[in-house]
Parts: sequence; structure tokens; C-alpha cells
Amino acid sequence: MKFKIKIKDKEYQTEISEKDDLVKIRVGGKEFDFTKDKQEVIVAKTSFSRRDFSKKEIKAPISGTISGVFIKEGDFIKRGQKVFLLEAMKMENEIISEFEGKIEKVSGQKGQKVKEGDVLVELK
Repeated sequence: MKFKIKIKDKEYQTEISEKDDLVKIRVGGKEFDFTKDKQEVIVAKTSFSRRDFSKKEIKAPISGTISGVFIKEGDFIKRGQKVFLLEAMKMENEIISEFEGKIEKVSGQKGQKVKEGDVLVELK
């Protein structure tokens, strides 16, 4: 099923398909796979990686060097809040929290090189 959605005056082409226990949602160039029975999302780039939403962790989306840290242990953060700047290929990328909660541990520090998937923050 193909359709358009509008979010904050911006229009997106979307497609939803279903096969067995997997629901695929494509928005623009990004594809998201959801299983029907579990609280997990598989985020597709060129390969699949599983994300477990029972754990509240903020991970590095790409490899790079942390150039800014905007949180500390004990802070309460909201979903959508900027937590890090990550420099990769001479571009700064904002890392935004997908979760709300109290920060239990901050593993990422300014100047630190990280790899895609490294845990930067753990929340309660």
C-alpha cells in the first residue's frame, strides 16, 4: 500500500507491506521492519540491525568522533532532545534521544572516536 503523509508541512512518500509476522514501512529512502509479536524494530540501511526497546540505550548511528556532549549522568532527558554532536566525514551530525528518562551512565565523551552501534548513554 502506497500513500503520502504530511508532517510539519513536509510531504513524504510511504509504503507499507506485510509478509508473515513482518510489517515493512518505507518512508523516503529509509525502511523500518516491525515484528507483530515483539517490541522490536529492525532498522534497515544496507543491512539489518535489531533494536531492543526494552533497553533504553542511545547508540552511535555511525562511526565518527564525538565533538559535543550536551548531557551528564543524573540528567532527565526527553525524547527528541539533542544529546551529542558526532563528526563524521567532515560533517557534524546531531544525535537525538529516542527515549525519555533519567541518565544512568554516559559512555561517550568529547573527542572520543566511536563505531556505529557503540552505546553512548544508558537510561533508567
